[in-house]
Amino acid sequence: MSATPRHGALHALMTDFESPSQFMQACVKVRDAGFKHWDAHSPFPVHGLDDAMGIRGTRLPWIVLVGGITGFSAALLMQWWMNAVDYPYIISGKPLLGLPAAFPVIFELTVLFSAFACFFGMWGLNGMPRWHHPLLANDRFRRASQDRFYVVIEARDPKFDSEKTRAFLASLGGAVVEEVREIVEG
Repeated sequence: MSATPRHGALHALMTDFESPSQFMQACVKVRDAGFKHWDAHSPFPVHGLDDAMGIRGTRLPWIVLVGGITGFSAALLMQWWMNAVDYPYIISGKPLLGLPAAFPVIFELTVLFSAFACFFGMWGLNGMPRWHHPLLANDRFRRASQDRFYVVIEARDPKFDSEKTRAFLASLGGAVVEEVREIVEG
């Protein structure tokens, strides 16, 4: 027997726009108002939206770089330990750690650790896994993939005040300001 979903705490306030130009102007105003936890949704890519929202570059390349350096260091350290310390075996006067012979392992571990850092870093930066987002249960938001543009300001934003934020969103010229509530099973 499954529990019926019911609405919980306020997650966000949202408003929708009919045209990309209204949408872009609204995004600039939200950015300039100083909100930090907000998002913009459109049915197709809108040129310049990242700038209008004030989105900075991602930290993912730095995470991948650290993963690659870790893989490089681990491979070098592992081969040095195995060949020069744990089981030193001298063959024909060759060095205990020959770098040309170590390159394939170094390369492979650098790529492997970089790939893991990219995969798990992307999950972490995106707040995954999140099995359900409250916006997806909103009937009005379903048009985000068809013909509407949405600006959503989350309740966790430090500047969020229910009445002031509602008035601010209404001043942007959107069609309707609507609450988005968390879904609670039970």
